[in-house]
Amino acid sequence: MSDDLGLFTEPDVHSEDQQRRPRGKAAAAARRAKVRRKRTVLWTVVALVLALGGVGAYYGYQTLMGIGSYEDFEGTGETDVVIEVKDGDPVTAIAATLKDQGVTASSRAFTEAGKTDARLTGIQPGFYLMKTKMSGSAAVARMLDKSTKITPLEVKGGNVLHDIAGGDGKVTKGILSMLSEASCLELDGVKKCVTPEELRTAAETADPVALGVPDWALPDVNSAEKAHRLEGLIAPGLYQLKPGATAVELLNSVITTSVTRLQSYGVVAGGKETGYRPYDILKIASLVEKEGLTKDFGKVSRVIYNRLAINKILEFDSTVNYKLDKPNIRTSDSDREAAGPYNTYSSESEGLTPTPIGSPSREAVEAAINPEPGKWLFFVKCQKDGTSCFNETFPEHEKTVAKAIQEGVF
Repeated sequence: MSDDLGLFTEPDVHSEDQQRRPRGKAAAAARRAKVRRKRTVLWTVVALVLALGGVGAYYGYQTLMGIGSYEDFEGTGETDVVIEVKDGDPVTAIAATLKDQGVTASSRAFTEAGKTDARLTGIQPGFYLMKTKMSGSAAVARMLDKSTKITPLEVKGGNVLHDIAGGDGKVTKGILSMLSEASCLELDGVKKCVTPEELRTAAETADPVALGVPDWALPDVNSAEKAHRLEGLIAPGLYQLKPGATAVELLNSVITTSVTRLQSYGVVAGGKETGYRPYDILKIASLVEKEGLTKDFGKVSRVIYNRLAINKILEFDSTVNYKLDKPNIRTSDSDREAAGPYNTYSSESEGLTPTPIGSPSREAVEAAINPEPGKWLFFVKCQKDGTSCFNETFPEHEKTVAKAIQEGVF
């Protein structure tokens, strides 16, 4: 019985499992490795497809947007052309202007050529003489060349419209002559200018409104002598002039810019506190500009106000010389005895002159609006550097004058 039972005894499973397990582990590991390899290949293919798709999409976008490439001319250009850089224009705006004017084939030709040059951000407003069909690099080089910028008109404090002849025969050019010179430009070998005569005719006969004269100055400009009616309306500073403009257009551009400056100095708003009209403030400022150094402007202004307050004639040599076209501050007895609306030594010319007698600076305008406190009625140059001495009475003034003469001041 035991033998039969022994025939049906369960095999030793434990020992058999130990015999089969090594082969099972190896097969499973092999299967897992195979799966991993398949997955790796699959993801590699997917990644490659995605990458290729992304690159294709990127370059498609580049091509569609025109970012990947751009048009560009070759060489340094062909014919002359003038372009304008406006105040506040960024490099991209300049690039667009160059493209629109036919200087470059595309805006990007300019921006790409100059993307590493920080000087481009420092390009100043004004007009520039360029060439058509320039490469981006050539356009960058020319825009950065200082000689390319058209020289603006520069007006200084005290400048007058007309030329002034000195005793030595030397002529000091007036604003109209300087404006004529600044208008000159040579395009493709042909030089063009607006002549002083054309500017003078426009200044004397054109509609003041067309010339840019503001409302607050119109009555005085319309009643003034033609040769002097625009005097004082062109403040000191730089003026960018458009090449090819007519005489009227040039004067309008300059006067419009100047009026904006004058109003920012307070000619209209600040002048209300003085009791004088804006145009009168211009007159006072022009006298201040001519009669003293900047450091003395406030006192000179006070002398003018004090004299006007008591109806005392101004007695300024500068007003006499303005009409005589002389640069000297001192006048002769015969000069002071000659009658005329600009002769402030004449009892017939009480008050201010009919027009300003020159271009008043910001400092002169500010002094005309805010004169320094004081009771002075007289002043005279008392030092060789041009410094003035101020007095309240005529006897004191006479002593100051005698001392200045003794010391060789004048």
